[in-house]
Amino acid sequence: MLKRILMLALIVSVQQIGFAQKKKPKVVPTPESKSFYQARLNDDDATYFTPETFKISNDGKTDVSDELQRAINEVKTNFNFGVVFIPEGTYKISKTIYIPTAVRVIGYGKRRPLIILADNAPGFQEQYPQDKGNAKYMFWFTSAIPKEGQPIPDAGASTFYSAMSNVDLRIGSGNPSAVALRTHFAQHSFISHVDIHAGTGKAGMFDVGNEMEDVRFYGGDYGIYTLKPSPGWQFMMVDTYFEGQRKAAIRSQESGLTIVRMTVKNVPTVIETNPDFYEKLFMEDSRLENISGPALVISNENNAYTQISLRNIDCKKVPVLVGFRTSGRQIAGPGELYKIKALNHGLQMTAIDSKPVQTTTQDIEVLKTEPVPVQKDIPVFPDISLWRNLKALGAKGDGLTDDTKAIQAAIDQYDVIYVPQGWYRITETLKLKQKTVLTGLNPVSTQFILQDNTEAFGSFGPPKPMVESSEGGSNILTGIGISTAASNSRAVGLKWMAGAGSYVNDVKFLGGHGNIPHKRPGQEASNNSSHVGNEQHWDTQYWSLWITNNGGGTFKNIWTANTFASAGAYVSNTTTPGRIYAMSIEHHVRNEVRFKNVSNWKVYALQLEEESKESSNCQPLEIESCDNILFANLYMFRVIRVSTPYPHSIRSWNNRRLEFLNVHNYSQTKYPSTVPLYDVNSGIEVRPWEFNRLVIDTPKPRPIDLQVGRVVQIAKGFEFADGICHDSKGNVYFSESRARRIYKWSATANALSLVADFPWEPLSLGVDTKDNLLVVFKYAPKQGYLINGKPETFTNPPDAAGTSFSGWGNSGFGTFVYAMNPEHPEETMHLLKKVPLNNVKSIAKTLDPSNRRRDSGDFLSVSTNKFSECWLAPDGVTIVPVVYDLARSNALLEGYPGKVLYGTDEYLKRTVRFNVGPEGHLSEPQLFAEKGEFSSAVDSKGNVYIADGQVYVFDSTGKEINIIETPERPSTITVAGDTLFITSRNGLYAVKLK
Repeated sequence: MLKRILMLALIVSVQQIGFAQKKKPKVVPTPESKSFYQARLNDDDATYFTPETFKISNDGKTDVSDELQRAINEVKTNFNFGVVFIPEGTYKISKTIYIPTAVRVIGYGKRRPLIILADNAPGFQEQYPQDKGNAKYMFWFTSAIPKEGQPIPDAGASTFYSAMSNVDLRIGSGNPSAVALRTHFAQHSFISHVDIHAGTGKAGMFDVGNEMEDVRFYGGDYGIYTLKPSPGWQFMMVDTYFEGQRKAAIRSQESGLTIVRMTVKNVPTVIETNPDFYEKLFMEDSRLENISGPALVISNENNAYTQISLRNIDCKKVPVLVGFRTSGRQIAGPGELYKIKALNHGLQMTAIDSKPVQTTTQDIEVLKTEPVPVQKDIPVFPDISLWRNLKALGAKGDGLTDDTKAIQAAIDQYDVIYVPQGWYRITETLKLKQKTVLTGLNPVSTQFILQDNTEAFGSFGPPKPMVESSEGGSNILTGIGISTAASNSRAVGLKWMAGAGSYVNDVKFLGGHGNIPHKRPGQEASNNSSHVGNEQHWDTQYWSLWITNNGGGTFKNIWTANTFASAGAYVSNTTTPGRIYAMSIEHHVRNEVRFKNVSNWKVYALQLEEESKESSNCQPLEIESCDNILFANLYMFRVIRVSTPYPHSIRSWNNRRLEFLNVHNYSQTKYPSTVPLYDVNSGIEVRPWEFNRLVIDTPKPRPIDLQVGRVVQIAKGFEFADGICHDSKGNVYFSESRARRIYKWSATANALSLVADFPWEPLSLGVDTKDNLLVVFKYAPKQGYLINGKPETFTNPPDAAGTSFSGWGNSGFGTFVYAMNPEHPEETMHLLKKVPLNNVKSIAKTLDPSNRRRDSGDFLSVSTNKFSECWLAPDGVTIVPVVYDLARSNALLEGYPGKVLYGTDEYLKRTVRFNVGPEGHLSEPQLFAEKGEFSSAVDSKGNVYIADGQVYVFDSTGKEINIIETPERPSTITVAGDTLFITSRNGLYAVKLK
């Protein structure tokens, strides 16, 4: 009986085990993808992959490989760039599809189109050891259309504007070598709104490039496996998802992974770095769940190139957070549910003056409840039914017709405007309303353009934008190129003042680099001719992108390489939160990017590059008076053709709470920037070229011990400083003419700041009685520019005849004066009016040339000429005489009616005393001293200081009483209170007089 009971129990047990073995595993359904473009967008220049045009079906039964390749090739062949639209449906392919430079594949419909690699597709089972990825690809982005019998031209450093969006991909069974995408492309190329089901295939993607958004990876050995992006930049990932990879979600080396809002589930490893290689990994606002092995596998752990920065990462069932290959060391998770508030590994400096230390730091918190996911910062686009087609509203987009009125009328009438491909010429600023959305689909084929010498954007004046956002609005601008041409001196590409929820994406600022000729069937290729050559126009416009007046929002996938602009981007005067994702700023003459008076920003994957011909003396990054800014995965690069050194990649001024995470300062030559960061007022240099973390928080200014008679350097690093003056509060101003920069030395803070770097050459500076800053500047008219149909011309006045400075072709320019409030320069700068002298009722002060080079011997007669015109300052009582010698003078002398003024005869190297008359005229010249060069100054006792190799001091009778020896040759000088300030070639000096 007992045996029968035991036997029965055994049978039941076996049956239960068998049933358990046959029970199917629980399958978690994959969330259905959401189509971004839910309806067809009409575009005459686009190709639509439909049965009406191609021999296809969209039911997944017909192999569409050849026809899809034909559609893509037609766009490239006929137009050189453009869009292939694929309607919703299922499309089967069985071979690799090649997508050449500047072609975009975009799906549309209520559901995304799905492209499936057929089961057991030919060639997708083999190994390809000769291939860099050892794989065969569904879609391969290339630099050109492949030619039969030749190697496939892989995408590279000049593969721009390529993309795939709103298309889902699936690898069928029996394709173990299959990879869905190979994407080694560069700027303005991306993958977005794509689900990749790799299944039993190898991976979703090989070789990343530029950026991706809203991409989900399911299955495969890897979601992504990648080597260095092209041509060595970072890779930006926003809102991505990985699940079910068999080996790791991502395997990488040197790819600069910059990850924001990534979710990874049910994988052995999240990110694995290849053995013996480094990775610069930044990850923020992400979630890791059910990770069986080390979440991160890090190689080369003691090398400065290895830089790991994690912020706000939620972990659930992640027992081992980090594993280090070299040492075998691990960082264990502290529990089943925890948050990585901060983790850093690499070379770290907790303050600008701290010693660099290779270390790992972490701040991890155990959680009791599931955290709320971080909200996305990319706005939801309006329903596509609200989009209005710009060409249907009357714009032509032919590059010739003035479309200004049609575009502005569309903006005024509708909130959401779709901009089909075309080059839309404008002649006035386009002003957006609070909710205006402008959407294009390819910034090289869809452009807003200026022609050279467009009247409203030329001559002298404050910045004038082509496109201007609303103030504080929710504007969206995406997929559009902005071209200021070459000869438009007041042009700004985009002025952005919209709010924290606004969005600028996939916008290219054209000019100099990144241009692609436009073709049409049966026509010769056309290009914006002003973008080619025209070196005389380099650095003659304002900034391409200007974010100001509390502008903020999200700025993603932006490339600004317009050599005609003074900087690629200028962010100023804003506390509105802002985020930059993957911005490439390159090839400018003086500045790549400036931040001034900016708070609450995060800058991810900012890439700066200096080219040899135009950028050898370019300052890559300038950060001044900023607070609470993060720079993550910052790359600063000088190309292989650069053959001259430059002192520093970043100039920092008066900043609080700046944090740099993962910094890469490099070049293939021996001329990367000498130091990655120089803090101007503390004088501290950050020496490591590669570091994981640096914090700058109100560095103490260098101590300045001014003693009577002792010359002290208080600032350095200038090319040629002159033009000095001071205001009533003792603040000192000076300039670098060629570099077009104006500086201020604060009397209260004992610190230097950069006031302005407008695209006008400052010659000399002064102030009026209300401390408005006056700038004498050189204005060279643009050839072909017309005002009211007439060209601007400048003939030399009669008083130019006595100086050879006006000869040898050095003519044709004007010398003008503008004024500004130095606290708000961009908003207040304006040209002073030239008025008849007899219209000025009362003169309190004159500003005369400090030095005149008159090699004909007419110094005295020219100096005492009774000028009849003047520029009238904003205070109404300060004048600048209209005289030719302002074009050559290094500084301005303050003259007061009824008092004396000391002017320099530069040619004969002597100083002459004049009386200042009630109308500001100089009279009764008397030789004062046989010394003189560029500048002189007078103290409260009437002693006269003359710069001439050293600084010579004379009493009021002309008796030499002292020599102040200076470390460098002085250029210009001024006395503010009891201190003499001296500019030199490279520095600013001060000496206490009493």
